[in-house]
Amino acid sequence: MYINIVAGGPAEHVPDLAEFNDNCTWIGVDRGVLLLISHGIEPAYAFGDFDSVTDEEWALIRSRVKNIEAFRAEKDEPDMELAVNWALEQSAEKIRIFAGTGGRLDHFLGNVQLLLRPILNRVNATIEIIDKKNIIFAKGPGSYRIEKDEQKKYISFIPYSSAVSGLTLTGFKYPLNDRHIPLTSTLCISNELIGDNGTFSFTKGILLVIRSND
Repeated sequence: MYINIVAGGPAEHVPDLAEFNDNCTWIGVDRGVLLLISHGIEPAYAFGDFDSVTDEEWALIRSRVKNIEAFRAEKDEPDMELAVNWALEQSAEKIRIFAGTGGRLDHFLGNVQLLLRPILNRVNATIEIIDKKNIIFAKGPGSYRIEKDEQKKYISFIPYSSAVSGLTLTGFKYPLNDRHIPLTSTLCISNELIGDNGTFSFTKGILLVIRSND
C-alpha cells in the first residue's frame, strides 16, 4: 500500500500529482488539503492544526474530507510528523511526501529527519520526499538495485548522521569499491548510471539518496 502525503509547501515545486495516483491513499496536511483539492484529488484524511487556513478554507476542508484529525497548535509533534506516524501505523509499503520542499528550511529539514524513522525503528517501509526536480530517500546498510530514470538522471549519496563504511557503487559513471565516506564528504555528489540499472551497497551508516534533474 502506498500513502501519499501532501504538505503546505509552495505549489510551484509540486509535480503533477496525477502521475502518482496509483492505487494509493491521499493525505492532506494543513494547507496541503487545499492543494489536493485544487488538483482534483479527494483527500481520504486530513491532519493538522489548520492555523494557516481561513474560515472559508476551513469550511471547504470540512465539506470535502470525511476524516479530519485536528490538533491544537501547541503540541509536541509537527503536523507532518503526525501524518507520517499514522501512515506507518497503517503498514504502508511506501510513503511519499509532496510539497515538503521549497519553503521554510526548518520544515524541509524536519521532513528529511522523518526519512530516518523506518530505518531507526526497523519498519519495512520507505519514505520519499518528491518535488519537480528531486526524489529524496534514506537507506540503512545493505545492497540495493537502482533503475535508470532519464527524468532524474543525477544520483547523489550523502552520509547522514555518521560516516558510511564499505560503500560500493557498480554500474555508475564514477564507481566505488568498499570506500569509507566521512560524514562531511561530498565525494558522492552528482553521479550517473551508465546503463539501465546499477547497485549501491554499504555496511555501516545511513545514506541519503537524492535523484535530481537540472
